Amino acid sequence: MVSLDRFDTFKAVVEAGSLTAAADLLGQTRAVVSFNIKRLEAELGVTLLTRNTRRLALTEAGERFYQRCLSMLEAAQLAIDEARSEHTELKGTLRITTTVEYALAKVVPALEVFRTLHPDLNVHLSTSSTHADLISERFDVALRLGRILDSSHRAVQLSTFEIVPVASPGFVQGQPPIDSVHALEQTPWLEHGRVGELSMTEVGTASVRPYQPNPGRARIKADNSSVLRAFALTGQGVAILPDWLIEDDLRAGRLLRLLPHWHFTRQGVYALYPDTRHLPLKVRVFIDFMKNHA
Repeated sequence: MVSLDRFDTFKAVVEAGSLTAAADLLGQTRAVVSFNIKRLEAELGVTLLTRNTRRLALTEAGERFYQRCLSMLEAAQLAIDEARSEHTELKGTLRITTTVEYALAKVVPALEVFRTLHPDLNVHLSTSSTHADLISERFDVALRLGRILDSSHRAVQLSTFEIVPVASPGFVQGQPPIDSVHALEQTPWLEHGRVGELSMTEVGTASVRPYQPNPGRARIKADNSSVLRAFALTGQGVAILPDWLIEDDLRAGRLLRLLPHWHFTRQGVYALYPDTRHLPLKVRVFIDFMKNHA
């Protein structure tokens, strides 16, 4: 493969008019410049320059190649500049993926502020209940909740949140007293398809125990916390939901928090991004911004 560096050397020789002048321009020795021109001609299989003691002249093939060189070097420099600008300027498009409910509760309000700070940066926000593939779907960053199991990407924890067991007042009234973890585990519940094993800690003690709901008591299974919230509001069972999703429901009394003296292990909010050598500035700035808004 012909090196672009030799293209640049050839261009410098033509424009400087001699090997010596080109060497001074490039900060190289005359011998290095001469060697690169000879290698370029050998790789191309044509003579580009005719030389004598007085001057250099382009051959017909050299003239055509010089014109091509100009456009190729310009295109190459433009590509380099555009690639570098991805890491030095907040321009272009930032592609984000997260869940629907987290987008509505946290990301959309945050982006309203972020966009005013960086008006030249376009944002593409994609929402899904499933985890998108950052590489094949070309996302810059994913905001994910819970535990991070994908070790092929870099992850930065932005914040934590609490998950709480809740149910509607009507549902609670129709059940035996839910006054212990064991009683909660035996109560009809609404299962989130992506929540794994959980543990609970009693407030004011070091008592920690796994939470193991009776699998036969799962009434509904869904992959979306907003859907489970809707089922809980209609009295279908107990749902374990993030505090930021149901805070208004708790204040209004539409949902009741069960076992307030027991807490589930706090969950994390993470920014995931591809494991690249150079992190684009737009991704780094967005992650730093979300640490104060997640």
